[in-house]
Formats: sequence, C-alpha cells, structure tokens
Amino acid sequence: MAVPTFVDRVTLHISAGRGGNGVASVHREKFKPLGGPDGGNGGPGGSVILRVDPDVTTLLDYHHSPKRRAEHGGHGAGAHRNGGHGADLVLPVPDGTVVADPRGEVLADMVGPGTELVIAQGGRGGLGNAALASSKRKAPGFALLGEPGDELEIVLELKVVADIGLVGFPSAGKSSLIAAISRARPKIADYPFTTLVPNLGVVTGGDTTFTVADVPGLIEGASEGRGLGHDFLRHIERCAALVHVIDTASIEPGRNPVDDLDVIENELSRYGGLEDRPRLVALNKIDVPDGRDLSDITIDDLRERGLRVIPISAASGEGLRELTFAMAEIVAAARDAKPAVETTRIVLRPQGADGSGDFTVSQTVDGWRVRGTKPERWVRQTDFSNDEAVGFLADRLDRLGVEEKLLSMGAQEGDAVLIGDPDNAVVFDFKPGMDAGAEMLGRRGEDQRIDHSRPAASRRREIDEAMEHRAEGETRADVARRLDAERKGQTYGPSSYEIGGSEDPDWSEQDPGR
Repeated sequence: MAVPTFVDRVTLHISAGRGGNGVASVHREKFKPLGGPDGGNGGPGGSVILRVDPDVTTLLDYHHSPKRRAEHGGHGAGAHRNGGHGADLVLPVPDGTVVADPRGEVLADMVGPGTELVIAQGGRGGLGNAALASSKRKAPGFALLGEPGDELEIVLELKVVADIGLVGFPSAGKSSLIAAISRARPKIADYPFTTLVPNLGVVTGGDTTFTVADVPGLIEGASEGRGLGHDFLRHIERCAALVHVIDTASIEPGRNPVDDLDVIENELSRYGGLEDRPRLVALNKIDVPDGRDLSDITIDDLRERGLRVIPISAASGEGLRELTFAMAEIVAAARDAKPAVETTRIVLRPQGADGSGDFTVSQTVDGWRVRGTKPERWVRQTDFSNDEAVGFLADRLDRLGVEEKLLSMGAQEGDAVLIGDPDNAVVFDFKPGMDAGAEMLGRRGEDQRIDHSRPAASRRREIDEAMEHRAEGETRADVARRLDAERKGQTYGPSSYEIGGSEDPDWSEQDPGR
C-alpha cells in the first residue's frame, strides 16, 4: 500500500484536559488538631489550540494520528497546595486550513502565520474547602470536582493560499510554467498526471509579488470525481484569478484549444464558486511549429469571447514576461478592491443582577428542564456522595433564582427537575421552601436539610429534642432507650433503683433477704 506524502483533508478527534479535583482537608499540628480548612484547588486542564505554522504544508501527521488529547489538571492537596495546570496541546496546521464540524459547518478559516484558535477548552479545576470557607460555613466538609474538558470531532481541510491558480488538462505544461516563472521545482515528465499534489511558486511581476498554485490536471468529468483534479479543486477557491494553460501541440486526436477551454470551464462551473474570478489564457508550447500555427489560428476566436490570450513557451521563455505582468496587474487590482477590515467595537453588556439571564426553564414530557452555563457547571462540580456538597449546590441554585422560577411556572413538590444536557442530565425531585444557611449544618460532610438518606442523623435530632424534657437523673443513653421502647410500644422502666428494692427487676418475693 502506498504511503501518502500529501494529505489535505483529515477528521480529527480532540479532547481537552479535565480539571483537577479540589480537596477537603483540615490543618492539623501539635496542640492544634483543628486548625481550619486548608484544602487546595484543582488545576485547570490543558486546552487544544490550532496554530498556523508556515513550515507545515500538509496534514499528514494528523492522517496517521487522528486522536489528540491535552493534559489533565492536577488534583489539589492539603496545606493549601493547588494542583498543577495541564499543559496545552498546540497543533500546527498549514496556512489556509479550514476548520469545520462533521456536518460541514465552518468553524474557522486559519489564514496568516501565527493565527491561533482554541478549538477545545480545558476543564476548570474544582475549588478546595479552603476556598469555599465563609463566615457562615467556616469548615466545609466538601470540595468541588474538576470539570471535564471539551471533546469533539472536527474536520481539517487545506485550501492553498495562492493569488493565481493554473488549470488545464494533464501535460498542458502547468508544472513547466511554474518552474519557469518561479523557483518552484515540481516534478516534470512527459506523461499524464505527473503532478499529484498542488505546487506553490512565488512570482514577481514589476512591483507586485504574488503566489501561483499549480494543481493536478483536470479532465472531462472531474467535477464528478474522475481523475485527480476533483480532489484538488478546493485549492483554487482562494485565488484572485485563474490562468488556463492550454496545450497547442497536443498529439491526441480531436483536441484543440477552443474545445479544451470549454471542457475545463464546464468542469469549473459544475464545481461552483469560481464564476467571478478573472481569466487569462496562456497558449503554451508555441516553440513547437505546429503549436505556433494552431495558436495563430485560434487566438482571435478566444479573444472574441472577451478573454485576454497570451501565447507562451515555458521551454523557451517566450511570452512569459508579458504573462507575469498580466498576472501581477490582476492581483494588484484585486488587492486594491479588497475592502479594508474595520476594527470590531466590543460592547460588554452585563447580565441582570437577578441572574435571570444565566439559565432557562422549560417544561418537557420528562419534567422541568433547566439549562444554563452556571447550573450545568455547578452540577458537574458537585460530589453527590457528600450531603453537604449537595446542600451547597441547593444554596447556589436558590440564590440564582432557579427555585423561584420553577414555582412561578407552576412546578409542584415532587416534580422531576432535569439539569444539564438532554443526553446526560441529572434528575432531582423538586422540594421547594428548603431553608438555606450554614447554621443548619450538622457534622462535617452532612447537611441537616437532606435527611432521607441519613437515618442516624434523624435519630440524633430526635434524641436532642427529647433531652430538653428528660427526667431528673436521666442520661442521654436513658433517653435513647426510652424512645426506642416507645417506638416499639413497650413500657420503659427507670434507669436507677435500689438493689434488692421493690423496683429491682432482678429480685422477686421468693428471693432470700426480702
């Protein structure tokens, strides 16, 4: 199997790095067992960046390695140690690379050395409990998780950045022409389809310097995929003008310059998008006697069509100066006609203080769906195995106005509330009216507002309430046993008695000493 040396279209799978998790930690040292929260933050994940590199001329590297991933961020640690930043992944691409999604929607046009595009953003690092501490929540027993980085599939398509495009039949002399007017050295041979990849050459005509692209030869049916030209027609889409290189010394029967021009023009029109480009016609190989005669016969017919026709010989150099100056004239006119790029004025419009612009709520068959950057990010950062973290999420959503919005739209207690992407949403049961505030918190890692999954927490609260009405001399253990007995419908005896007395359950009337 032949190994390709030029690739101008690839599908790339890219993944940005995941942010590191924050950590919940408490500072401890001798004589200071609870020195306060000191958990560090997680580091952000690395991003994937596309950058135009003038030394890169093909997408071959991505053809062999189509999956690329940036580094993950480091996790936080105790003693206020933050996780390391994940390294960005910079992918060099050729000048003129078009970035699109799999559906064909263009995301960016990479033109100009040094142009950069952050195509996949790294995930944010999660906050540690030191950063989450406040005057009301002085020792958080939780930390936030890191966010996953962007993961997507893109299509990179190379379109050569050139001012003039040379088109024509195979063996018309396009490679010889670009070699004669520039320092480009393409492969030249006397058989069709010698040129397999586009070639670029830099040409100077007077005070104008421009680039010329030589694409593989076109044949009839190229727009439908015949030959090689269809794969490379995209490389002339950026050209300011097209030059038809026509072979006047072809030995193939039935061919003549006028018919060759009509065939190529038909293929260009069927490809589309090139109708507005100026045309030049170069009648090549007039150094051959039959070629000069055929050129003299057909030149008037071509000029009657309004085309500028220049007889040339890439081998002897005849007519090349006139051709290069004609190219330079078209390029200069195109550059002058190009509108000046106006600097875009950036206007910052802050969202309302009520946060109403940060999320949307809609009713679906599955329940109430909440979409928004903040709610979705907060859900991704929440450790749902920690009740205190879930309570913190409830506080944030309430402050944002999600609960108020749901109530105003008619949501009832027990309704399903979905937050996040429809394919991977987190489902909650709506419980309005839950008071927020750290003063209600119990032990570290718990939130008293969330008791359905904590029977021990409910039992402790029940005992605490009963302790306020305990009998004289009744201990906490006595209160717990009394509540257990009442729950079972049993009679609870006293916790203290005189040994051998009437209240001693271990003695009876028949025992000695009674």
